[in-house]
Amino acid sequence: MENDGVDLLLASTKDNIRYLTGGFVFFFFAHKDAIGVSRYLPILGYPKGDPSKAFYIGNALEGWQHEVEPFWVPNVRNDQWHSGTTGKEAANAIRELGLEKGTIAIEKGFLPADAYDALREELPDAKFTDALFILENLRSVKRADELALLKEASNHIIGSMVTVMNSTLAGTTTYEIAERVRKEETQRGLDFEYCLTCTGPSFNRAPSDATWKKGNILSLDSGGNLHGYLGDLCRMAGMGEPTSLMKDLLGEVQAIQAAARAAIRPGITGNEIHEKAFAEKAKCTHNNEIKFVAHGMGMIQHEAPRLSSDGSVPYPGSHANRPIEAGMVLSVETDLKNEEVGFVKLEDTVVVTESGFEAYGDDARDWVQVEG
Repeated sequence: MENDGVDLLLASTKDNIRYLTGGFVFFFFAHKDAIGVSRYLPILGYPKGDPSKAFYIGNALEGWQHEVEPFWVPNVRNDQWHSGTTGKEAANAIRELGLEKGTIAIEKGFLPADAYDALREELPDAKFTDALFILENLRSVKRADELALLKEASNHIIGSMVTVMNSTLAGTTTYEIAERVRKEETQRGLDFEYCLTCTGPSFNRAPSDATWKKGNILSLDSGGNLHGYLGDLCRMAGMGEPTSLMKDLLGEVQAIQAAARAAIRPGITGNEIHEKAFAEKAKCTHNNEIKFVAHGMGMIQHEAPRLSSDGSVPYPGSHANRPIEAGMVLSVETDLKNEEVGFVKLEDTVVVTESGFEAYGDDARDWVQVEG
């Protein structure tokens, strides 16, 4: 905040509220925000250098949960139902702190328009800036307890996918497969988020009526979170003995993944990781069919460190030329689209350690062979 000239930060997304409070999520709105004519909008205000003056504005029902799950914020106001009035209440709290003419960092991409309008109307002399990068940089280096959750989530996702792969019969639709992954992850204690499901030779990864048949491949790319921390990995299976081409294609993907992973250590930059991967990619027979990207992850699929500005999800590569640090978590992914076989991909979760890296959920990285 000091470096960005920010006097007060307003966090308003569930992920950042969860992070800043040490894990609080109001159970009543854990899955949906809409209610009545507005939406649920928690706000946590943090004045620079003075946590004793931090405030939290929540829904009128949250008091029950705060009684049994109190958190550190000293000034808690649970009396709001509408996002617009929450914005007005936040402005009142800012005035009480004497910061009505200060620089206020807000989550611009996530703050409802009526809440933003209320802040601007109530604080006409304030300057509003984006809190995104401040909050992302704060979350980028994970604590030991955060890493433990990411590791457990990753292991559960791999266990779920392999269980489903090994028990799926020929003729099962990808919609049914994705639903079975959801059930497996939920039984393991995860909050299921998605399962991109593709059977060759198609490249379409939306669950559908397409069926997994003998001789075809299956790609499962699933994300599920454990107490807010995301596991996101991709693995491959074949119905029957993989052909020589299938083995070659996954072998090329594995080689690129290995080259990128071997480069990961404290002090290396995003560009250097990508250069290692691209050098290996250039050696591949199917080079023109391959895409590689590495990116930060943690509470969401793409967060700091942002290693490249040229990935499939567009954003500035803030760590393309900045050194990564121990405790940062990376998703390393290579996919290959082959007209004969289909969509071949590996996605790995890698944490940067003091001496290099550790991969989470690192099983089943070869073809999972299923008889069907």
